[in-house]
Amino acid sequence: MAIQTTKAVLFDLDGTLIDSAPDLGAAADQMRTDRGMASLPLERYRPMAGAGARGMLGVAFGITPDSPEFAPLREEFFVKYETRMLLNTQVFDGVAQLIEALRARGLPWGVVTNKSVRFTGPLTRAMPLFDTARAIVSGDTTPYAKPHPEPLFEAARQMGVEAGRCIYVGDDERDIVAGRAAGMRTVAATYGYMGAQADVTLWQADAAITSPMDLLQLLEQA
Repeated sequence: MAIQTTKAVLFDLDGTLIDSAPDLGAAADQMRTDRGMASLPLERYRPMAGAGARGMLGVAFGITPDSPEFAPLREEFFVKYETRMLLNTQVFDGVAQLIEALRARGLPWGVVTNKSVRFTGPLTRAMPLFDTARAIVSGDTTPYAKPHPEPLFEAARQMGVEAGRCIYVGDDERDIVAGRAAGMRTVAATYGYMGAQADVTLWQADAAITSPMDLLQLLEQA
């Protein structure tokens, strides 16, 4: 994973670059309290934050996407999240420094997320971190979402870099599956939502990091 062979770095969004769990969890929890149900602590929601509405509604109501009530509850969740998605969402410690270090090394960077552009657009426009991103690919930018590799191919095209010269960093197994399918080297971010709950060695990533700045050491290894 030497820096000489890497031409760009791509990242997942939620759980990798930003901690959006407080706002995602609060939106789902408000749906519970609106119905007279007891509030749940953020710690219940955090491990599933990377799964978006599916994860949040699963925690809040114990339902799955094949439940008949899932679709209307999902739209209600989207509306609630949309009104508060920037209240408590923050960049993970070390991410801003990592991005600056990548730029200092002349490495372009971008984002590939399954979050829909309905949320990705306003969120990335509002957070200064993303001003220098060369590509931002949302879950509905292409006809496919991760673990399909097409969103990663699209990000590589936007940056004018061969997919095989990119590294993809994510905190969910589907990130690693997508990255491998795209021919990219993959890094599991174990500081994210799924890392603490999963055996990331089973994901077959090329490497794992416990903090954002650890990526620099991987890039500089001969």
